[in-house]
Amino acid sequence: MNGPLSGIRVVDFSRVLAGPLCARTLLDLGAEVVKIEPPNPDLSRSAFPFNEGMSGYYAQQNAGKRNVSINLNVPGAREMVLKLCDQADVIVENFRAGTLKFFGLDYETLSERNPRLVYVSITGYGQGGPWRGRMAYAPTVQAEGGFTANSLRHFGEALVEPRTDSLSHADVYTGMQAVIAVLAALNRRSATGEGQYVDVSMAATLLAINERAHVELNGFDLGDEPAILGATDAPFFIGPEGEQFVLSMSLVGSITFPLYLQAMRRYDVADDPRFKTASLRKKHLKELHAIVQKWMLTFRTLADLDAQLDEAKIAMGRLRGLNALADSEWSEYWGATQEVSDRRGGKYRLPGRPWRFSKDPLVPIGDPAFRGEHNRAVFIDLGLSPSEIEAAVTSGALIFDPILQKNLAIPALEAKEAAASTVSSAGT
Repeated sequence: MNGPLSGIRVVDFSRVLAGPLCARTLLDLGAEVVKIEPPNPDLSRSAFPFNEGMSGYYAQQNAGKRNVSINLNVPGAREMVLKLCDQADVIVENFRAGTLKFFGLDYETLSERNPRLVYVSITGYGQGGPWRGRMAYAPTVQAEGGFTANSLRHFGEALVEPRTDSLSHADVYTGMQAVIAVLAALNRRSATGEGQYVDVSMAATLLAINERAHVELNGFDLGDEPAILGATDAPFFIGPEGEQFVLSMSLVGSITFPLYLQAMRRYDVADDPRFKTASLRKKHLKELHAIVQKWMLTFRTLADLDAQLDEAKIAMGRLRGLNALADSEWSEYWGATQEVSDRRGGKYRLPGRPWRFSKDPLVPIGDPAFRGEHNRAVFIDLGLSPSEIEAAVTSGALIFDPILQKNLAIPALEAKEAAASTVSSAGT
């Protein structure tokens, strides 16, 4: 692949989301990624919706990765994986602390063989300490890390019963923090020639990405001022033609309230006794909202309203579904979505890349692989002979998805294997 990480090889032992997203982002940046799956496949392969064996959830985090499925409990399997790790630049894993050490695939073992290796482990609470062995999934870490309490504090009154967010923020943010750490470690390696171990914690990530953490950590009293100038204090409105939208600024805040007066050309509203202070504006928020809403309905179009709000430095965001954004003119310009095969004659539409590089154009990432699809090709590339590979298949070390065993046609793989076998035969 082209991209700024072209030439970097990643071995991805991870599953579900945080680790796969980290490895997938490295792949998006141009790295080659080989995903390792055990006999029990990645849980996300069964996530709904899926098309006859290829989950859309799995495809989003793993499209473009080569796939090896191997049983590390079979004699000889560990040596095959060690050979793969010997040529890797990066290892990504998100098992419970100590799991891969049981198989002799821990950082200490691998770095002795490959001192340039950058090895990143993602867990809920880190590799050491009193919470080292705890299970960790996004909803549970978000509950532990203040994320859920914050959501309930702002939205709890509107909920019939408490519930957590439907998106796995802890996994996604931690996966991206792991990418940052990998890039930093690779940069240091380019200067020193030495790899290193990176320990990434989901709980620590939620603290690090909370831009208002200092408020609670230091016990600041915000009084009646909004804790956030946007976000949960951002008001909803209805446009001239019934459009729903959100504005970036609170109606209550002492800094933001004057911006609305400027936009409306209604400085007299500040003289209203109900709106003299942030405390009073908060108490009479419904009345203040009604005044602003009535003014908005005097515009002919939403575009005209947006232009006047923009003059006052108040940003507007239409309330859209994801498809509405993906189908927009902006999305077409950016290339914000991409299509990959669902491996059954159809397509999955997936998110595109969030960045562009002036000197490294990024090519399409490729399709999601079935489990074990690249078993033969990966180990042929490592120098194993066809007979050695077939012995690993016969012993049960290398495992294939049942769909592959039903002779699913994969022309590119078959051609590569045939070419590699020809070269190997000629060499002997």
